[in-house]
Amino acid sequence: MTRFALTVVRHGQTRLNKEKVIQGQGVDEPLSETGFKQAAAAGIFLNNVKFTHVFSSDLMRTKQTVHGILEKNKCCQDMTVKFDSRLRERKYGVAEGKGLSELRAMAKEAGEECPGFTPPGGETLDQVKMRGIDFFEFLCQLIWKEADKKEHCSLETPSNCLETSLAEIFPLGKNCASKFNSDSSTPELVASVLVVSHGAYMKSLFGYFLNDLECSLPETLSKSELTAVSANTGISLFIINFEKEREAKPTVQCVCMNLLDHLREMTETC
Repeated sequence: MTRFALTVVRHGQTRLNKEKVIQGQGVDEPLSETGFKQAAAAGIFLNNVKFTHVFSSDLMRTKQTVHGILEKNKCCQDMTVKFDSRLRERKYGVAEGKGLSELRAMAKEAGEECPGFTPPGGETLDQVKMRGIDFFEFLCQLIWKEADKKEHCSLETPSNCLETSLAEIFPLGKNCASKFNSDSSTPELVASVLVVSHGAYMKSLFGYFLNDLECSLPETLSKSELTAVSANTGISLFIINFEKEREAKPTVQCVCMNLLDHLREMTETC
């Protein structure tokens, strides 16, 4: 069995997030001052975590967020970020640049409701889901291939160190599992992956984990919380287990969901 950690972070706040304007893919807004501070706070929270791979959406708000996180990391400052268009936000077509209230009005006029409504030129929920599955399957295949060469990289980044660096911060908090790894016979992590993406995309991916892969949840986390849109720089951690046989579905353990502990120290003006 191959086992790796997947840390998923939503980008920091933009001016349009605060104004409830839909950005999607066509409005490439930078982070606001608050967003940069949130990214730095997430980086400080994760500063001892040893990531082996870093992926990000190629939109500006996620690029700036991932750089803000890595700047604070003690182990990964020089790591190359792989920007992947499969991690982009849902495309909202003609609704991009318009207020959320306008999108809801468009849906009502069409006799539908959000988020199921697809504006002209936008992506359906199924299309977003398939993008997420495509990236996730690519990631599992990448980790599996590299696991076969583990002996060449184990001296550089011991897998027990990957787990220790995560366990130091993630067992705490009301939305975390009580134990990071309660089974001593469980294989060690072969990789620790950081992904920075977007709210609607993450909601879709997490829904796939829950509904299709039957993701196990911390006792304090409800299914409704799992399907909620993460706040800006919300941090989620999953442990992925999969067999080498491609036919076998991966098993997913949610350690924490949409964690915001890193924002506690920010002032009210942020």
